[in-house]
Amino acid sequence: MDKSINPRPKPWADMAPQLVDVAMGRRPADLVVRGSKWVNVYSGEIIPETDIAISGGRFAYCGPDASHCIGENTRVVEAKGQYLVPGLCDAHMHVESGMVTVTEFCRAVIPHGTTSMFIDPHEIANVLGMDGVKLMHDEAMEMPINVYVQMPSCVPSAPGLENAAASLGPEDIAEAMAWPNIIGLGEVMDFPGVAANTPRMTGEMAATMNAGKTVGGHFASPILDESFHGYVAGGPADDHEGTRKEDAMARVRQGMRAMLRLGSAWYDVEAQVKAITEDGLDPRNFILCTDDSHSGTLVNDGHMNRVVRHAIECGVSPVTAIQMATLNTAQHFGLERELGSIAPGRLADFLLVDDLDTLTITDVYARGERLGDTGGLEIDLPSYPYPANAKNTINMKRDLTASDFDIAAPKGADKVTARVIGVVENQAPTKALECTLGVEDGLVLGDLEQDVCQISLVERHRATGTVVNCLASGFGYNTPCAMASTVAHDSHHMIVVGTSKQDMALAANRLREVGGGVTLFAVGEEKAMVEMPIAGLMSDEPSSTVAAKADKLVQAMAGCGCTLNNAYMQHSLLALVVIPELRISDIGLIDVRTFEKVDLFV
Repeated sequence: MDKSINPRPKPWADMAPQLVDVAMGRRPADLVVRGSKWVNVYSGEIIPETDIAISGGRFAYCGPDASHCIGENTRVVEAKGQYLVPGLCDAHMHVESGMVTVTEFCRAVIPHGTTSMFIDPHEIANVLGMDGVKLMHDEAMEMPINVYVQMPSCVPSAPGLENAAASLGPEDIAEAMAWPNIIGLGEVMDFPGVAANTPRMTGEMAATMNAGKTVGGHFASPILDESFHGYVAGGPADDHEGTRKEDAMARVRQGMRAMLRLGSAWYDVEAQVKAITEDGLDPRNFILCTDDSHSGTLVNDGHMNRVVRHAIECGVSPVTAIQMATLNTAQHFGLERELGSIAPGRLADFLLVDDLDTLTITDVYARGERLGDTGGLEIDLPSYPYPANAKNTINMKRDLTASDFDIAAPKGADKVTARVIGVVENQAPTKALECTLGVEDGLVLGDLEQDVCQISLVERHRATGTVVNCLASGFGYNTPCAMASTVAHDSHHMIVVGTSKQDMALAANRLREVGGGVTLFAVGEEKAMVEMPIAGLMSDEPSSTVAAKADKLVQAMAGCGCTLNNAYMQHSLLALVVIPELRISDIGLIDVRTFEKVDLFV
């Protein structure tokens, strides 16, 4: 079945007479679902014995009896008491974190009930600039569900602290606001730039607000001082970087939407949702999202259905949790009259669910067409071709050797006290640690007993030959090994973490050979590989294939002693120089608390 069966419906204004005729019984509906329990996110109630009638991909009638809407060619579905739930919305996410294209991401998440996504392609923007964003924008418009695009705001994320392959400014943002599928500005990560009124940040936010669109937020500091208040005054309308109850409360009190995320490795819902369950704050200004989910999570565990279930487990009522993943999101982006609810005129995106507490989905509909169920899609979703200039982006100067990863100690030292990037399980922030390490033949040694290994950044955009060597803790590796990845938020150079410099060189050179991805070597042997030739960020293989390779990667990391949950996601964020406390970049070790480069040795 071709995906063209599911085109985007005509605007409500153009279809209103047709919808009126269906609701009045003067024209037959395309589809009628009978005998459901209507989860009404507007009234916050569950209404039994409800029928819905759909015409042209939009809801025409929602009420007690749609018999008058049924004609000779109307498809009738008997819900038999199942719950009727709006299609789920992911308010903030990065497709590239799934290791797959937009098409393959949709293939993975539609069976889990996701029918709307708000994607920020700032990963590909850092590699390919405007051309990369346009590629994903155009692909998104071909999907059988709603995939809106937020224009990346911070490319690079922190000017002066990193060098990406591209740079975007206010003129680029203003141009993109006229593209048909741009819904707003992606997360504004340069929060010091907003507080300081830098021309780049003020110009980009002004271009977005003047276009009547939403400015996404990203205030990663736990210190809610004047800079936080200045940031809010600058224009960001939401924030997903909170990790504590007080973070969520502070944002909502300032008129922002608090976005609570549950990704593959970010578990920030449980702590923040207590603002609702314990302190009684109005849940209508809280939104659920995933931010970053890799393909293994998507295929095996779920997407927004997983987040909603988790919120319910944390004490949120099922209807409220569903509101936080549907209507709240639609209202935030100014799309309340288009999606996020089951109500007349809206896009007919809905789910049939057996049990509300566990959100067991049996049928997924988008734009009035059944797309599939938990067993997979029942429509054809052809792969989307990416051009040659989106590939072959691993531009290293040369192959590397073990000596490229040497860390020279200060002259004459027999031990050193070094700054170490401390990984925090299930959270994006890191810790600024200090560890005393030994020295041998003038070179600093890692220390497995202290769980200190090496982290290196290999420049891969301009063939400068730069290799920055630092130290990291928290991975738990206990054998000679190394993992390399060309996914390294946000400038996306190559990050290599390892206990063996020989394996580090092998892993880096292997990614140069295949055009990007992630690989793990142990004792000189490749144990796992996920090839990602599109910008070094995404695979061109099916999501199920990528998920299987990602699972093998997780197993290989565990075989080397790594016990972190979804450690690959932690690995990929260690160059993100806009989240405290310590990060690595192509210019050196960055203290994100002060936004300054610091020495490796104390």
